[in-house]
Amino acid sequence: MSSKATPPQPRNKPLKRPTQARAKVTVQAIFDTYVRIWQRDGWERVTTRAVALEAGVAVGTLYDYFPSKQALHSGYVRHCIERLLAAVQVQAVEPAGLSWQARVTRLVHLLGGVAEEAAWFHPQMLELEPVIAEAKHQQRAYNELLQAWRRVLEAASDLPAMPSDAQLEALHLMVWGARRYALLVELPPQRLQAVVAAQLDSCLRLLAGPGEISDG
Repeated sequence: MSSKATPPQPRNKPLKRPTQARAKVTVQAIFDTYVRIWQRDGWERVTTRAVALEAGVAVGTLYDYFPSKQALHSGYVRHCIERLLAAVQVQAVEPAGLSWQARVTRLVHLLGGVAEEAAWFHPQMLELEPVIAEAKHQQRAYNELLQAWRRVLEAASDLPAMPSDAQLEALHLMVWGARRYALLVELPPQRLQAVVAAQLDSCLRLLAGPGEISDG
């Protein structure tokens, strides 16, 4: 008795990463177009062919990087995480002369999603996670964002004391976890800003320890 072969499933992961400057520009154009089509037409109407045509990129070139729209989505999410980590490094870690309060403020605004540089996210991304994201990739992003807190605080020479590992992870979960849940329930921007402001106040108080929080 013969059985029908199972059709191959679309690959959910990008095939490669751009390394040369021209390739990076091409992939950025693909990401920008992907977001634009999703915002305009919805996820269901996003196709790799539509993205390639609107981005002015050959379909074969797009397939060199993203063999399916699921792979394109996976690549875009990774791009957002890397962009976020780079912004934290540039704005909250590297600048000299910032008070610890200023560093933490920049970090919380970036991770909380109220900074101008915040990447575009959509509630449906959380629904797509079980289909596209493997547990190891979610763990990797979680750890990278947790370590961003450590890098920021280690750069703050005036920080009263480094928090414990548990306190550090609590801060990370409060800010990043709230951002994800706010995305899920589509919290309006004004309310999100108020939430992030309250989170920042809590972070500063915990890190300051006993006594007053200065206005550094």
